[in-house]
Amino acid sequence: MEGIVSFLNSILWGPWFIYGILLIGLFFSIITRFLQVRLIKDMFVLMFKGEKSEKGISSFQAMSIALSGRVGTGNIAGTATAIAMGGPGAIFWMWAIAFIGAATAYVESTLAQIYKEEKDTEYRGGPAFYIEKGMGQKWFAVIFAIAALIAMLILMPGVQSNAISVAVENAFGMDPWITGIIIIVLLGAIIFGGVKSIANVAQVVVPFMALAYILMAIVIIFMNISQVPAVFSLIFSSAFGAQEIFGGIIGSAIAWGVKRGIYSNEAGQGTGAHPAAAAEVSHPAKQGIVQAASVYIDTLLVCSATAFMILFTGMYNVQNENAAEGTDPFIYVGEFNQNGLTGDEQITFAKSIKEGAAFTQYAVETSLPGIGSEFVAIALFFFAFTTIMAYYYIAETNVAYLFSGQTEKIFIWIAKIAFLIATFYGTVRTSDLAWAMGDVGLGLMVWINVIAILIIMKPAILALKDYEKQKKEGKDPVFDPRKLGIKGADFWIEYNDKRKNK
Repeated sequence: MEGIVSFLNSILWGPWFIYGILLIGLFFSIITRFLQVRLIKDMFVLMFKGEKSEKGISSFQAMSIALSGRVGTGNIAGTATAIAMGGPGAIFWMWAIAFIGAATAYVESTLAQIYKEEKDTEYRGGPAFYIEKGMGQKWFAVIFAIAALIAMLILMPGVQSNAISVAVENAFGMDPWITGIIIIVLLGAIIFGGVKSIANVAQVVVPFMALAYILMAIVIIFMNISQVPAVFSLIFSSAFGAQEIFGGIIGSAIAWGVKRGIYSNEAGQGTGAHPAAAAEVSHPAKQGIVQAASVYIDTLLVCSATAFMILFTGMYNVQNENAAEGTDPFIYVGEFNQNGLTGDEQITFAKSIKEGAAFTQYAVETSLPGIGSEFVAIALFFFAFTTIMAYYYIAETNVAYLFSGQTEKIFIWIAKIAFLIATFYGTVRTSDLAWAMGDVGLGLMVWINVIAILIIMKPAILALKDYEKQKKEGKDPVFDPRKLGIKGADFWIEYNDKRKNK
């Protein structure tokens, strides 16, 4: 199994793909005239303006679901792993992919709004919907929907639940299978309540936990305030190979920074596009702009919080993944302390610390003894749990795309059961395999979605220009696809006709 998964990842995450994602994000940034900078004010104003309805959810709820997918294991364990395999410089590349990825998030989320549907009294949309309507290629849309189901139902939930079980076992000594049962009981109670239930939980839990986590990072930063210049210098110099100790792994810094950055902020995956389509807005660009902000919140705030806690305290190891077999792969060993150990024993102990959430737990524990492991375990539980909820929502949306009527209801029930089983299984399997399988699922979705949005990006660009034009005229932008020559946006034609007849 591990050999197959490793082979698939070598294809899906080859160097040309890593650099390709960076170039695509830069392309979208240029073509939108760096909306992620120009429209920062709009991002945060629109975030709180949308109202929910019987059929749709508010902009804030849609962003919360998207954030619940984005803010997860990748922010705590993933950021730590990026440092472990790419050195401190990997953080710069996580920031870079977040900055340019915000434009990618705008494009995919706006397309999801343009081509959304009203199905069973709920708004549904996402890559499968805009691929079919925008490209006119049903077969390609079906491939994405199937890939999304494989990823969201089987491959990726285990990454989140595994991270929870590992952190909880480290902090509280609880057996993984007990953690697994608790997770699926809570998860079942929520997902059987439907999208509104998921949205209601996400809009409360995600902002609260993210704020608490960021505040913890701020406390640790202030406790080590004198190190701020040195840490920023370390990040930037390592990113470009100028730091001697990390100079030999600049390729790993870029690769791991981009890979874990995409895993965390999800720009290009198409995952954030699913909840974006469910938002009740008068213009698709509004929700696209809000979704761009969620990428910033995820990476520039939450991932950076993890990185700073780890780097300020020195609680990290760095390995050269290309080290010759039989040689010591460690090029930096952190200051992990264990009472009663000295010299070589101390180094051996430090090297035994598994990269991931343990780095963050040690970082907080070092600064605030007695609460580190527990705080990170609780934070990771909420982050990962809400991400698992978002995965289910995405899976259900793709079931709704593939099926209708009674068949859809049957397959939604099957999806729920399969999802809970995969989530439980993730708590008891090895973390390396969980992450590797998650990377396969992520890679499949990114490949298909990025190809699609490159082909059908024009409507999203037209929508942005239309939004800005109406704003300059002092209007609250309202979308009319007929005026812009956008075909296939049937929902908006019906929406406008109903609005005119009122």
